[in-house]
Parts: sequence; C-alpha cells; structure tokens
Amino acid sequence: MPKHLNKPTLIIAAALAALSFQGHIDAKPYIFKSPIVIGHRGTAGYRPEHTLEGYTLAIEMGADYIEPDLVLTKDGKMIARHEPMIGGTTNVASIPKFASRKTKRMVDGVEYFDWFASDFTLAEIKTLRAVQSNTSRDQQYNGQFKIPTINEVIALAKKKSAATGRTIGIYPEIKHSTYHAGLTDSRNRKLFGEYGFEKKLLSTLHAAYGNTECAPVFIQSFEVANLQYLSSKTKMKLIQLVDADDVNADGSMSLVAPYRQPYDFVVNNDPRTFADLLTDEGLNFVKSYADGIGPWKPYLVKTVNDGIDRNGDNKITINDRRVDGSTGVLEKAHNRGLMVHSWTFRNDASGYGFTDPKKEMTYYFDLGVDGLFTDFADTGVAARLASKNAEEREFITRICK
Repeated sequence: MPKHLNKPTLIIAAALAALSFQGHIDAKPYIFKSPIVIGHRGTAGYRPEHTLEGYTLAIEMGADYIEPDLVLTKDGKMIARHEPMIGGTTNVASIPKFASRKTKRMVDGVEYFDWFASDFTLAEIKTLRAVQSNTSRDQQYNGQFKIPTINEVIALAKKKSAATGRTIGIYPEIKHSTYHAGLTDSRNRKLFGEYGFEKKLLSTLHAAYGNTECAPVFIQSFEVANLQYLSSKTKMKLIQLVDADDVNADGSMSLVAPYRQPYDFVVNNDPRTFADLLTDEGLNFVKSYADGIGPWKPYLVKTVNDGIDRNGDNKITINDRRVDGSTGVLEKAHNRGLMVHSWTFRNDASGYGFTDPKKEMTYYFDLGVDGLFTDFADTGVAARLASKNAEEREFITRICK
C-alpha cells in the first residue's frame, strides 16, 4: 500500500482487505485519485459556459473532470445549461420568433421572467447559440457555439480520454430536481414526474459507462431526496452540494433563501439548513446516501474581518477577510470517508485576501480538499502542482466488482 495514504484511507483500505479474505475473491478497491481539477461549466473563464468548445479547452488545460449542469427540454432531452432560464447564456433574446416564449415561472421559490429550456424542443435549442454570461469576460465567442446534450458531452470525454491516454471524467449536476418534477403540459399533466429527470440521467450514464463504482462519473445535486433515490439505483458516486449566500461579519455563514436549504427540504417543511448538513449529525446523514460533499469554499476555512483592505479596492468586503485555517469540516468529512470537492475558484474573483488566484487554490489543495471546481482549469492545474499535496493520494471508499 502506498505510504502516502492518509489515515481515513488506511482504515477503509484495511476494512476492504478484511472483506477480501471473506470470499470476495473478485472484489477490488475502488481507488479514487485525489486531488482533482474539475472544469467548472467547462472553462467558463475563457469560453461561453457549457459548450463542447469550453469543455475541450478545460481538458486541454489538464482538467480531470468536466462539469455539465443539466436541465430538461420540452421533449425530455438533457442539455448542458447552468439553469432552466436560458436568457442570459444563449442568444434566444435576439431571435424574434422566440420573443413570445419569454414567461414567468417560479424556480425554487423565486419568480423569474425569462426563457425556459422546458418550453423548447431539443431541435429548437439546437438553433440557439451560447453567449458569455459574465460581461466582464471575453465576449468574442458569443454566438459561435451550440448548446450540447449530455450524450455529446459524454462522447467528447470518451474521445479525449482515448486521444490523451488519461481518463477524462464527467461531473453532471441535476439542476432543480423539484422544479423539473413539477413541470406540466397544457393539460396539466406532469411532463417528467417524480425522479423522471434522475431516471433519464441514470439510463444514459449506465448505458455509457455501466452501473459501476469504477465509472469516471460523479453525480451532484443541491437537493437531498433525489440523491437518496439515486443511492438505491446506482453504484456511481454521489456528491451532496452545500450552499449559502454570504459570510456574516462574525465569520458564520449567512443562510438566506433560496440559499438557506435544499429546496426539497423547503417543500417538505424540513427545518434543516445547508449548514446543518456539515455538523457531525449532518455528515453522518449525508454518509448514508452520498460519497462526498461539495461545500461552497467559505465553509472550509475560518475567516476574520480585521478591517484590512487586502485587495486594494477601498472597500472592506468578504474578499478582504483574513484566513485563519480550517473550520474542521474537511477533517470531519474525511474521518467519515467522505470526499470533499469545493467550489468555485476563479481568476477574476478570488477571495479572502487572496489577490493571487493560484495561491488561493493552492491553499485549499494544501488544506486537503480532494478536488476543486474552477472556471480557469489552467490555474487549477498549476495550483495543484504548487501544492504540498501535488502527489496523488488514494481515497478508497467502496468495493469495485
């Protein structure tokens, strides 16, 4: 066994070894190489998000996984968009024939006046083109790239895996499961039904990779019930995302709707917040259905507002807070055999006094995260190389047959 395995890994590995002596001759440990760089929405810092061209660039820059956020079209096809609302990430607003499609819908308790993917067929979506939603980023690629389906993203990952000789994984996020389950047609009939989205995703992923722990796939969600459902239907790895809206002056997390709770908790009158999922009790709960957590990065580090304007913008904000080490969340997760993938790291929005985004990402790698999501995959790769944890660690969480 490699000498660089950490203590939780050694414990889990020992348990797996014991099982192998109990007749599991065909069993072998699933070995997750850590830490990983995840191309957030592709390379959203350089290209319009969720495009094959953006995913390709992330892979070329060294990303280990590419992340397609998924929503459903009217005809039930899974496409890569950050939200069901597509007005900000496509050119739909400039197409006269689609002007009447702009409408109001409630998504996770918030009303939006926008164009929604679920009002378009895949054929119509394919007539649209992606645009850079962040106006401070490069706009030269607007209108050039199509909106991909999950099948096209999988095909790209497999093609690039074969071409590069390294396994390129995918990290799909199920966006707004409760919202999609509630969509109805003109006769008020459910379009997809409860867990219809999840069933479609599993059918596609199992066909592409097999139903196996060894698949280079993580499935993520901010909701809980859909991950619990998936845990009984697939062997693929599941990640519980954990949100918040800000950091309070005292360093605690600000939890304001719609970032206060998983939305399925809201509709089921479950009082637990996202922060509750990272307590000892909460992590034990998450461990019952998921393989890891995906917390917003402020959950992992203690910060202090000491009044110093670290980034020189003449304002004291969240980005000027001094970092004072780990909150203990990462260590508690690891002690339970849970992986920790944190988000989102950006060259143009580094935080907590880190004026150098590479140094910020390196800090989190040094802290011990098993992966991070970044809009700038090249910086993520460079930060990992600079980290004291640059050497791959083996994180064994399951038995692979």
